[in-house]
Amino acid sequence: MRIALIGQAAFGHAVFAALRDAGEQIVAVSSIIGTPEKPDPLWAAAEDAGIPSFPTGSLKKPDGLDAYAATKPDLGVMAFVTHILPERVLDLPPLGTIQYHPSLLPKHRGISAMHWAIRQGETRTGLTVFWVDKGIDTGPVLLQKETHIGPDDTVGSLYFDRLFQMGVDALVEAVRLVREGRAPRVAQDESLATYDPPASDDNSAIQWSRPAPEVYNLIRGSNPTPGAHAMLDGRRVRIFDARLSQDATTEPPGTVLSIADDAIAIALLGGVLRAQRLQLDGGKKLPAGEFAAVAEMRGGTRFADGIVSAK
Repeated sequence: MRIALIGQAAFGHAVFAALRDAGEQIVAVSSIIGTPEKPDPLWAAAEDAGIPSFPTGSLKKPDGLDAYAATKPDLGVMAFVTHILPERVLDLPPLGTIQYHPSLLPKHRGISAMHWAIRQGETRTGLTVFWVDKGIDTGPVLLQKETHIGPDDTVGSLYFDRLFQMGVDALVEAVRLVREGRAPRVAQDESLATYDPPASDDNSAIQWSRPAPEVYNLIRGSNPTPGAHAMLDGRRVRIFDARLSQDATTEPPGTVLSIADDAIAIALLGGVLRAQRLQLDGGKKLPAGEFAAVAEMRGGTRFADGIVSAK
């Protein structure tokens, strides 16, 4: 079975290596190129292996698409694709195209599925490999795998500690099922479907009047990007690594209770947030103590709510 792999970055490279280790035949790769100093890992691996490579953007143009079609793939495999591709790319392989998505579809359709699962306080999630169709994450399900979300998980830890390798393994399994003619096509239940917008500054503003778990979930569900943000003396601050405690405080939410090298304690409604890594807009992400010094913070300072970007 001839496979065309469309993807990029570390995940695309890992899928490429795992499929080849499993004995699958990859006849074409489409990826971003990167730069001469730092080529995309999937692009570099394909070139090293002598496999025809196509910039993903070129698949939107007739010449690029024709060259891609000439490799005659039987199955398309999408592993971390950020381009919106023409239907011909998806429909070209006779066996269709399959894609990895980091949620249990039909819940959390959209590019920021992991962000919203954490932001909404969920304790279980997973991944789906599905058959691509015209909709956004709407195609029939081939397989799914579940995992837990820990109380202190971030988008980064959920992905890199679990869903990354689970996704690589799931795509290898899915390709094998297709090759063996045993790959199911289970229609998604539209009554259970949810769609989430991309995580951005417009939906990552901290509101200190919200209950402590909601504030903490937003911070976890925005780490490492885009970073949940608040205002401090007229400057936007992004909070990344943090922990939540049940400690009681009578100070107004957003008030800085104490400053230490390892954490800035901030009053919440029903708890205390211990912010461990923060960033001023335009600056570097810094440990709490260094950030406090750069921002010239003092105990009793009060953070204001984040401000949504004007459109």
